[in-house]
Amino acid sequence: MADGIETLSARLRAVLLDPGEAARLSVRGRTNAAVLVPLYVREGELHAVFTKRHEDLRRHPGEISFPGGRHDPRDRDLCETAVREAEEEIGLPRDAVALLGALQPTPTIATGYAVYPFVGMIEPGRRWTASPREVAAVIELPLPALRSGFARRRLVRRGLPIRTDTYLVADHMIWGATARILADLFDRIGPLLNTGA
Repeated sequence: MADGIETLSARLRAVLLDPGEAARLSVRGRTNAAVLVPLYVREGELHAVFTKRHEDLRRHPGEISFPGGRHDPRDRDLCETAVREAEEEIGLPRDAVALLGALQPTPTIATGYAVYPFVGMIEPGRRWTASPREVAAVIELPLPALRSGFARRRLVRRGLPIRTDTYLVADHMIWGATARILADLFDRIGPLLNTGA
């Protein structure tokens, strides 16, 4: 099994962006932020770990996103921001993440963040410690089911109707910057989604 994960990790590295190069890409946004896209394999399928934000937060309330947040000047780089935030938000130790690469940075439309996603492989079966201040729940979803749940949907946000790309699994709907990050991930790793193939 470990050999299979190593082979998969090498194949993922080959299709992802170099983290240093990705961090130098320019994207519209007043504030730099980074997220970790934690992946693991269970029963032959790639899964990703997300957070559901508390409904009473000022920014992005109730949304499902990858763990992450604003760049802190004390962080060495944006990659460190991503792993630090994952540790703070879901209790994922930094040394438990094998960094594989990065995805295209994306802006948030309403809040003005430039979000830099970094992809890491983790072991399955972790126990999560959600930040009580920010995270209402930690959600683990299989990537094939997420890709199958893609559709353009009409949502109402801040009283305004919008049509946007979404991913839906059960009652978990992902949209916005996180949906754009997922779209880039799926474009890059499509054939690798079913690791048993």
